Order: sequence, then structure tokens, then C-alpha cells
Amino acid sequence: MNKLFKSLLLFGAALATVKSQGQGMHFSQYYNAPLLLNPANTALMPDNDYRIGFNYRNQWSSVPVPYRTFSAYGDLQLMRNRNQTNWMGVGLAFWNDKAGNGDLSLSRSEAFLAYHVQMGEQSMISVGASGAYVARSIDFNKLSFDKQWDGFEFDKTKANGESGYTSQTSFFDLSAGVNLAYFPNENVYLKVGLGVAHVTQPKESFYGQETKMGIRPTANVDLLVKLGPNVILNPSVYYTTQKAASELLYGTLFKVNVSGSDNSQTSLILGAFNRWNEAVIGVIGLEYNHFRLMSSYDFTISSLGSEIKGKGAFEIGIVYEGVYGSFSRQRQSYNCPRF
Repeated sequence: MNKLFKSLLLFGAALATVKSQGQGMHFSQYYNAPLLLNPANTALMPDNDYRIGFNYRNQWSSVPVPYRTFSAYGDLQLMRNRNQTNWMGVGLAFWNDKAGNGDLSLSRSEAFLAYHVQMGEQSMISVGASGAYVARSIDFNKLSFDKQWDGFEFDKTKANGESGYTSQTSFFDLSAGVNLAYFPNENVYLKVGLGVAHVTQPKESFYGQETKMGIRPTANVDLLVKLGPNVILNPSVYYTTQKAASELLYGTLFKVNVSGSDNSQTSLILGAFNRWNEAVIGVIGLEYNHFRLMSSYDFTISSLGSEIKGKGAFEIGIVYEGVYGSFSRQRQSYNCPRF
């Protein structure tokens, strides 16, 4: 079986499990992609003023043409009030996704704005919105069509018989979201977020069709519980749906303080997650002072698993968080479990 036919077979098997998968870009480490998760997360940081992050995902490496996704983002706090309880968040992010034999590519550049208001000593509400310019492209010269089959092989020098298409398309996209956080003491922090992507249902087609993207609502619950002086438990769940597709991802992280001195903060991060009917995910990471490096692997358990021998996706997330200066280090932030 040639590579093209095998790729189509595997892609078809993936579509058969679409009920358990979200459409568009997604990361198993959704907790390390806060802006993609919800615009209201922009600059929502209790102990730091700014954040820079990178994500990389390589999916289905055993398929002849794997799927790769990259993101880079940054956000920061502005206009803190005198009591250091309310502030504005601004951010920028870039995503690139490439998939399939035809290098189906998506490039997304997005700007974020959010505002966070502390309501008393135990709760905070955040609202945010974003606007993105999205460009899609495909290389039809890398695809094979039935009219190019000569009975023995595909001859790509022959006309493919396709007409009326363009290799590039673009559109403007809007998203919005809200978070509600509850922090009754220094050992518990709970955040519930709701968001919606593709608010204006932009048109997306290589053939000039009236193909609208479906509105994609998302929900996320994140809980931090300090179990002892050196252990923090962080269970979370993420759900999104778009048209006939949906994705449910849930699990927990364990953060263990392994610092040998008071001059540095070093934590080991371990975790396990499940993408419903799709994959089980193992996570390991290390946090040193302001840096956090995490890696994860998706072990496929869906019907596609037998074709790709259980292989799934490898992912890396890198985050750096910092403060502007000595004044920021001395501020009294809201309750949040920390070492």
C-alpha cells in the first residue's frame, strides 16, 4: 500500500473518532496554553507581572505525514490600582499548524485584552476578548488525484482536474471569555472559565464557498489544593464543542517541592490525563524559580491506535513568568497555594 493510500486510511480512521476530538488547534497541555484556552486568562497571574510561553506538538509521527503545531505567546499586567487588586491584561500570540500531504497550514496572529476585578478578599472576576488574523494555505502540487493515476503510479506532471480553487485564504476571527476565581484561604484556589471562539462565524474555504466556521464554546475548571508543605494537587477539566465534534480532557498534576535550599525554588511536576475515548496522557516537568518546562505524551487508545501502534503525540510546554521590579515583589497578591 503506497504512502498516499495509507495516509488517507489513517485520516479516515481519525475522522471516525471525531466525536471525541475538538476541531482546530489544541494542546494536551491546555494549562500551558492559557490564551488559547480563554482570553480572560490574559495576565491572570497572582505572583508575577508578565509571562512568555512556547508550545510544540508533534502528532501521529508514525503516519507518513505527521501533524505539527507550534505556538508562542506573551502577556503582561498594566494599570494596577493602588491596592494591587484590579488590573488590565494585554497579550499577543502566534500559532502555526501544519498537517497532511498537502501541507495544509494555518497561521494565526492574535491580540488579547482582559480586565481583572477582585471582589472582596476571596473572589475575582475576569473578562477578556481577542481578535485574530488567520491565514490558511495548501500546496495542491503535493497532493495526488485520481486523474493522475496511470494504472501503476501517480504521475504528478498530469493535470489534476481541479479548478476554481485558491491555495490561500484568510479571515478575521473574534473570541471572548470570562473567569470566576474563588480563593477562601492560602490552601485552596478554584477557577471556573467559560469562553467562546469564532464569535462572528468567519467564512473559510479554498473554493469560494459560503462555508462558515461553527461557534466553539469552551469550559474549564481548575483547582489548586495544597496538601502539605511540599505537595500541591492540581486537578482540572477542559471541554469544548464545535458543530458535531467535541473534546473532553481531564486529569491532575502533582507539584512536589524538591528544593534543597531557601535560595532557589525547584519543583517536580508529574501528571496523568485522559482525552475521552481518544488517549491517555502522561506528564512530567520541572519548575525552577520562574521557569517551567513540561513534556507530555499521548498514548492513543481509540480505533486509530492499532494502525499507529498506540503512538500519539509528543508535546513540550515552556513558560517563563517574571516581575517588573522590587515593588512588584513586595505586593500582597490574593490567596493561591504556593510553596
